[in-house]
Amino acid sequence: MSTLICGSLAFDNIMVFPDRFKNHILPEQIHILNVAFLVPEMRREYGGCAGNIAYNLMLLGGEPLIMATVGDDAAPYLERLDRLGLPRTHVRHVPGSFTAQAFITTDLDDNQITAFHPGAMSFSHLNKVEHARTARLGIVAPDGHEGMMQHARDFAAAGVPFIFDPGQGLPMFNGDELLDFMALADFACFNDYEAKLLSDRTGRSLEQLAGAVQALIVTRGGEGSTIFAGGQRIDIPCVAAEQLVDPTGCGDAYRAGLLYGIANGLDWSTTGRLAAVMGAIKIAHRGGQSHAPSREEIAGIYRRAFGEMPW
Repeated sequence: MSTLICGSLAFDNIMVFPDRFKNHILPEQIHILNVAFLVPEMRREYGGCAGNIAYNLMLLGGEPLIMATVGDDAAPYLERLDRLGLPRTHVRHVPGSFTAQAFITTDLDDNQITAFHPGAMSFSHLNKVEHARTARLGIVAPDGHEGMMQHARDFAAAGVPFIFDPGQGLPMFNGDELLDFMALADFACFNDYEAKLLSDRTGRSLEQLAGAVQALIVTRGGEGSTIFAGGQRIDIPCVAAEQLVDPTGCGDAYRAGLLYGIANGLDWSTTGRLAAVMGAIKIAHRGGQSHAPSREEIAGIYRRAFGEMPW
């Protein structure tokens, strides 16, 4: 079953400031802030929610199709997709634009200053779900505002079940728009902060919102996650990671586990546990796509954590 992943492809430019921001930002001069940080350490990671989700779903043995927009600077990312065997049939080049990218500077206290340029992501509405004729499942992940709304409508019109996963894009939408998404979607996934914001903007409780979809999933980092499905609450424990290195992309890895479980008809408890395993594997590595466990290794981690095999 092909899974269409609508979202962003992006470059994450990550810089480390070997000091503390607070030592260089004067509170009494904040109104005329003009400061520069020397960052001798820098790396560029392949990221974006669509890229991260597709990568993790590939590791599980799924069939991801990426639907995204990229700019004139996308050649290294496109070459990477080719090396991985990830189809880019639905990756559109937008001439005269940059690929979406984040510029993240982290200090010794793990404080971050981030600038994000959406670039080609703002043209995601140019892609149409109907062009991916083999898709039987989908996800609307963070992307351009218009594109996310259109892709949700497209999935619903085509009768293709999908996960609504607004992530950091949730603040772009008002309460009515979010309720429209929930009415169109078959499943929805949020972290605990996003779930609180969703409730605040729609004026509805999580239990009420869960009634609009087959399953509503809320992730809580190290506290695990909760799946509301079929009138039941299923609590999924967090899986202990080998080490805690970088949380970037953990949510995307988790969502890949959800998509694999839904596509293969796994029950919600097994699906949530597999998703938790994927998040634990990811957090032990830098960046969103640098981990590369085999399918057998993933199954082994699942077995050690839960005493049973997911496949």
